[in-house]
Amino acid sequence: MPLVAGVDSSTQSCKVVIADAETGQILRTGAARHPEGTEVDPGHWSAALDEAIVQAGGIQDVLAISIAGQQHGMVLLDEMGEVLRPALLWNDVRSASQADSLIQLLAESQQQDGRVAWSQLTGSVPVASFTVTKLRWVLENEPEIMRRAAAVCLPHDWLTWKLSGSNSIDDLRTDRSDASGTGYFSSSEESYLPEILKLAAGKNLALPRVLRPFELAGNLKGGATIGPGMGDNAAAAFGLGAFLGQGVLSLGTSGVVSVIAREATQDPSGTVAGFADGTGEFLPLACTLNGARVLDAAAKLLGVSHKQLAELALAAAPGAGGLTLLPYFEGERTPNLPDATGSLYGITAANLNPANIARASIEGLLCGLAEALQAITALGVTVDALTMVGGAARNPAVQAIAPAIFGMNVSLPEPGEYVALGAARQAASVLAGSEISWPSKRTKVLSAEPDLATRTKYAEIRDSFVSSNN
Repeated sequence: MPLVAGVDSSTQSCKVVIADAETGQILRTGAARHPEGTEVDPGHWSAALDEAIVQAGGIQDVLAISIAGQQHGMVLLDEMGEVLRPALLWNDVRSASQADSLIQLLAESQQQDGRVAWSQLTGSVPVASFTVTKLRWVLENEPEIMRRAAAVCLPHDWLTWKLSGSNSIDDLRTDRSDASGTGYFSSSEESYLPEILKLAAGKNLALPRVLRPFELAGNLKGGATIGPGMGDNAAAAFGLGAFLGQGVLSLGTSGVVSVIAREATQDPSGTVAGFADGTGEFLPLACTLNGARVLDAAAKLLGVSHKQLAELALAAAPGAGGLTLLPYFEGERTPNLPDATGSLYGITAANLNPANIARASIEGLLCGLAEALQAITALGVTVDALTMVGGAARNPAVQAIAPAIFGMNVSLPEPGEYVALGAARQAASVLAGSEISWPSKRTKVLSAEPDLATRTKYAEIRDSFVSSNN
């Protein structure tokens, strides 16, 4: 049987799956950790990929491989292709002030509201996560590095380039889904925006060529085909077989809600990023910086396991006895409050107990994501179905509470490495010359009575918090 490989180079680790190109059945897997932190030497990603490939039994028998990676990370290269500084990752918020200044700079050059101008040009309004703001930070804080810079690429671009064996920055390749998260690419026009790049970096930089969906990116030395790769959110949607109108709720390090849409979106508020997917459609997306870490923090505070945290949460009534948690532990992106901290509201002597704290933590996590989804639908995007994936999606209390908070049934597919699987499916499609379909995974449908009261109370407290922090 023909085999393909898919790679998920995420914030925490690198995962490799080897799958049957015709059925999508996963036959072998491997994984390796990445260093912690918000800036990382890209060499660690390459070393982790090599280790994960070895654990997966090697790729000598693989006919095609594709890499999906964490979005937004900034890799700066000199003319010889050498890395100039550790890559700044999506969760590095030091460039928050540069995001604000870029909005103002574009307002001045376009002579219109800066947020409107950004959303019209790129589909998104820059926040600290985006690559474009990190370029501006380097220009202002490390001018010598920027003087030497000749090219900028993203984590998946850099790993794809390394796999190809090239040392020339002219051979950098990417895809539309990852390019759409940079802040200097137009999803609707399918092209880079050199004027935006120069606004951020103060100069022209070489950029990876944006490949068409399922276009060949190169070959391994052994001859295997290399696919264009994808951003991690697009890859997860592709691995799940998401269809138009299907929303994907991903509960990993961050919390992400995205929907497959026919048209590009524009949101001047900046809440929704107008990204592209990896197939030719669009992927409007809203992200929270605080995902599964909310449950980690609650379990640590209460001194319990995640299983015990779920038991405590399910023992409490909806609304957590009046407790509401805004889980902005590491700042927040939706709403855009990079310097915020978490807050627990409504504390009384009667309600401050472990069960209510556990319930409030899960409700806070899910309410933030439900409001992110509401921001997407407010742009006219139809959501007909919602699928939940990620490590925190396995928590029984999350499963029980999610359909109540979102007010709709939630599909729970069998656990799997869907980002890596999406990359593998792309590799198989490149091999076949067109998009292929794989059998759907088994899913469980979660349902519950809608909990409008908890959503409403959360929104009121959130609005008050945002108002007092702006």
